[in-house]
Amino acid sequence: MKEKLQSVFEALKGTFSYKNVMQAPRITKVVVSTGTGKIDDKKKIELMQDRLAKITGQKPSPRPAKQSIATFKLREGDIIGYQVTLRGERMNDFLDKLIHVALPNTRDFRGLKVTAIDEMGNYTLGIKEHTIFPETSDEEIRDVFGFAITLVTTAKTKEEAEALLRHVGLPLQKVEAE
Repeated sequence: MKEKLQSVFEALKGTFSYKNVMQAPRITKVVVSTGTGKIDDKKKIELMQDRLAKITGQKPSPRPAKQSIATFKLREGDIIGYQVTLRGERMNDFLDKLIHVALPNTRDFRGLKVTAIDEMGNYTLGIKEHTIFPETSDEEIRDVFGFAITLVTTAKTKEEAEALLRHVGLPLQKVEAE
């Protein structure tokens, strides 16, 4: 971990004039989340939980609805999705697998959009098909679901976050000057 922080510091200190290693941004956690939508089938929900657990290496926690919405026949406390928060070694393993295995398996992949970096320096990307990960078997192709991956960083600006993500190896698209 110290080596990674040092390498980010060395790579970015010239651009952002850091004087201390602790000023360099880092990825603190990765949040993987999916919604169950209108799925009432218990087997499909179990399949989603199982696949998320296989992909992330950690059991997903259920996320209940915060309020009732009559239009959607949703009651407060109903389970509407699942979420996994990865930190430390599991986070690094997941990022490595995402960057080097899963994203290259995506059809028509041309890089990730830089505009997905928010004002807080976090990056969120949507995965349309969970089958790009090697742990998921392609047996049940009809039960494909998507999920969101959020990389939470300590970057203070979009520019710092972009430089950090490029240094980590995330395949971001080149920004064309207008």
